[in-house]
Amino acid sequence: MNQTKLLYHGYRFPPEIISRAVWLYHRFCISFRDVEDLLAERGIVVSYETIRQWCNTFGPVYARTIKRRRGRLGDTWYLDEVYIVTVRGERRYLWRAVDQDGDVLDILVQKRKNKQAAVRFSKKLMKGQGRSAREIVTDKLSSYGAARKAVMPTSMHCHERYANNRAEVSHEHTREQERQMRRFKSPGQAQRFLAVHSQVHNLFRVGRHLHRAANYRLLRNRSFETWQQVTCVY
Repeated sequence: MNQTKLLYHGYRFPPEIISRAVWLYHRFCISFRDVEDLLAERGIVVSYETIRQWCNTFGPVYARTIKRRRGRLGDTWYLDEVYIVTVRGERRYLWRAVDQDGDVLDILVQKRKNKQAAVRFSKKLMKGQGRSAREIVTDKLSSYGAARKAVMPTSMHCHERYANNRAEVSHEHTREQERQMRRFKSPGQAQRFLAVHSQVHNLFRVGRHLHRAANYRLLRNRSFETWQQVTCVY
C-alpha cells in the first residue's frame, strides 16, 4: 500500500486507470488517441496528452521492474541492428539482442554501427544480464567480431548465413510501431519507447501457437498477475 501511494502520489486518477492506459499503449499497436477512445468507452474521460504523460512517466518504471523480476534470460544472444529514421530526418541504428527463446534482452539506439557502437552495446548487455553470453549469433558485420574479442573473448561466435534470423524477425514489431507513430520523434524518444515496449512484449509473449488453449490461458493469466504486481495494482 505504501509503495502504491509513493508511486502514484499526486495523481488524480487511480492506479488501475493509469496502468491500464500504459498497458494498452505498449501492448497493442495503437495511438494515444486510440487509448483515449478505449477509456472513454468505459466512461473514463482523460485526454490523450495525459495518457502520453502517464506513458512517459510510468512506462520506464514498469519496464525496469519487469526486467528486474525476470532476471537473467538465455545464454545464447542473437544480435542485430536496423536503421530507423526520425521525423527530422535523423538516421539512427537500433541495436537489439534476443535470446534463444525470442525474449528481448536489451535495445540501444546509436548513431553508428562501428566497433565502438558494438562494444557499447555489448557492455550494456553484459551489465543487464550480469554475465557474458555462451554464444553470440550475428550477421557478418565485422563490428560484432571486434566487439566480441574486446568484451566477450570467451563467448563463441556464429555468423553463418540465416543463423541470425531470430534477431531480424524481432524487428517486425518495431516497424509496426514506427509506421503507427509516423516515425519516431527523436532518437531519445525511440530509446525510451522501445525500451518499455520490449519489456511489455516479453511479459505477454506467451506463444499462443505453442500451447493448448487451457495452457495458454494459464500463462496469460500469470502475465496479468505479474503486471498487477509490477504496477502495484492489487
